[in-house]
Amino acid sequence: MHTYIDKIREIASRLLKEEAVEMVIGYQEGTLPMISPPMSVRSAEDVEKLTWSSHCCINLANYLTDIKGKVAVFAKGCDCRSIVNHIAEGKVKREDVVIIGVPCNGMMERRTISNIFGDEIEEVVEEADGTVIVRGKGREEKYQKSDLLRQCCRVCVHKNPVLYDELVADPVAIPEDIQRYKEVEKIEAREIDKRWKFFENLISTCIRCYACRDACPTCYCPTCFVDEAQPQWVGKGDDEPDVMTFHILRAFHTAGRCTDCGACVSACPMGINMRAFTKKLEKDCLDLWDWEAGLTSDMRPALETFTPSDPEDNFK
Repeated sequence: MHTYIDKIREIASRLLKEEAVEMVIGYQEGTLPMISPPMSVRSAEDVEKLTWSSHCCINLANYLTDIKGKVAVFAKGCDCRSIVNHIAEGKVKREDVVIIGVPCNGMMERRTISNIFGDEIEEVVEEADGTVIVRGKGREEKYQKSDLLRQCCRVCVHKNPVLYDELVADPVAIPEDIQRYKEVEKIEAREIDKRWKFFENLISTCIRCYACRDACPTCYCPTCFVDEAQPQWVGKGDDEPDVMTFHILRAFHTAGRCTDCGACVSACPMGINMRAFTKKLEKDCLDLWDWEAGLTSDMRPALETFTPSDPEDNFK
């Protein structure tokens, strides 16, 4: 990690000193263990505040769509694919962003470790051999990092940035035995009524705070459908039909665009796994159109295009 940090600071300092960019977007140390919030740096003197760790979960592509001027951004594989989406959709001009690719071996987040260790986390130390030491409340436990990874990171096959101007480190290896859609297939195998019950239970604790929408880099509509008043598409209360409508429509708006960065899950204060919706749509886009989001900026997402050779299964 120190090698990454040194390189990140060196690149940021060089770009700012050369006035190649007006701002660099990266991560900083948080005030709590396992929290690395985003930060922007505008002067070479401040690059020492930039850091990198296995807790840089937030998708930085979310901060690009309204920025004016040329900026640099550090991007993991999922972040980079989201930036590619923005370029393809005309939200970001390629010439306005310097993409600094950061090969990623997976992220951990506080909630995942709290579920195993408990809430009293004081320090987390990641060892070079993949061991993670968690300390807190007078005790210490050791875990394998692979057991503490976010669910989206465990099934990620795009750990390396697909589009970049320079890399922080050499690309990382991609395991060949990843079962990307194992959890989706389990849900698909259920009877229809049991599938519906699964999703009812999934969102039963939703408080309609919209943190998932606000954290998602693909949710940038000037007015979200839930905020439309004329006509009103969905109610604002916590009635089950309205809550379900919000989650289903939001998921479909991300179909063919979601890079499975997990930002929605990380942001949810109730710990709802919204990926159960979006991962199914990702699988369908791959099965029906051989399409994966964010791999090319030369084509619009799957559900924004039509060709005569499209399968008809989706029209039934």
